[in-house]
Amino acid sequence: MMTDFVEAGRADGTLQVVMLGIGTETFALEAGMVREIIDPIPTTRVAGARPHLAHIVNVRGNVVPLADIRTRFGMPVTAATPDTRFVVIELDIDGDPILVALVADKVFEVTAVALETRQQVPTIGTAWRPEYIRSIVKSGDDFVIIPDMPQLLN
Repeated sequence: MMTDFVEAGRADGTLQVVMLGIGTETFALEAGMVREIIDPIPTTRVAGARPHLAHIVNVRGNVVPLADIRTRFGMPVTAATPDTRFVVIELDIDGDPILVALVADKVFEVTAVALETRQQVPTIGTAWRPEYIRSIVKSGDDFVIIPDMPQLLN
């Protein structure tokens, strides 16, 4: 599972990521999957949809599911703030490129993380659902979650 990072990583042993704040956690998305970062736009609720995919948005004429992954990590859903952004990512699901907008409480920066710092999620002592996390990496003195986006959205 972690071999995906080696392939996506650069020759210097780093991975370019976009750092996001969601709830009290910091997440890192591989920069190559991020298509754009936009201010929040009007959403439409989808009847009968799962809580983490309850809305859709119109992004440049495309109907895109809006994912709020806080519920997947047991975080409360909160109201938007001036820092809230929608991060539009492209995922490969069953061989098809799929656009999804992700609610982020804050977008911090694009940076490189050292692949040598990646670790598996501890099996005890965390509230995180390990099936939703590819790995954890160090960024400075902090631990940052690299989510498994296809698994999170499933």
